[in-house]
Amino acid sequence: MAPRLFDIAHPEFRVGMRAMAPQMPGLAAWGLMTGVAMVKSGLSLPEVLAMALLVYAGSAQLAALPLLVAGAPAWVVLATGFCVNLRFVVFSLHLRQYLMHLPLARRLFFGYLTVDMSYVLLTQRRPEPASDEAGRRAQEAFLGGANALGWVCWMVPSLAGIALANAIPTHWGLGFAGILALVGILCSLANQWLRVLAGAVAAATAVAAYALPLRINIVVAIGVAVAACLLIERLPPARKSAP
Repeated sequence: MAPRLFDIAHPEFRVGMRAMAPQMPGLAAWGLMTGVAMVKSGLSLPEVLAMALLVYAGSAQLAALPLLVAGAPAWVVLATGFCVNLRFVVFSLHLRQYLMHLPLARRLFFGYLTVDMSYVLLTQRRPEPASDEAGRRAQEAFLGGANALGWVCWMVPSLAGIALANAIPTHWGLGFAGILALVGILCSLANQWLRVLAGAVAAATAVAAYALPLRINIVVAIGVAVAACLLIERLPPARKSAP
């Protein structure tokens, strides 16, 4: 029998869903706004549906849309999407300890579904990956529950936004709910001084470089923040300690 993608019978699956539930209103509003934005950008219906179902990354979708409308070169669109989602490279390096024992197909499945919030919830609940079979099954069930609810609560509103794009006024400001959700994630991750510094450097750089075309300021901000943190990491411990 083929392995199950979700261990829905495990109690931790429901625990993961309950942990994810408070994040869902903001995520759903953001998904609805993203669906509306994709349609109103001028993309065709097949293109909109493909982006919604395959990309499944709201920040990358919203960053890529104005570039596609402006006719930006493909490399600029891809580079922007890559940089906006660069945080998932860090997430993946950390999650490797939790999921490396799984078959490749299941690792890819978890990789597609895992979002910022489910990653944060898993690492908060289980700061260290389990070393025994029972613990591994529990952490996978927890992540599966959080991911499943997250996917449904993003995809359904996103598809609803595509279907109702012409009936939903843009002045509703649905994107602000998504921004609030991201601010909540940012605050929960800002538990070390170096992370706070990285966020501050990225924010200041993005504002300073706002005049750059094709939203390249996002790419520049990420690059400057990463470079600054790498430079600080190379300093002697006495010099890079928090004040």
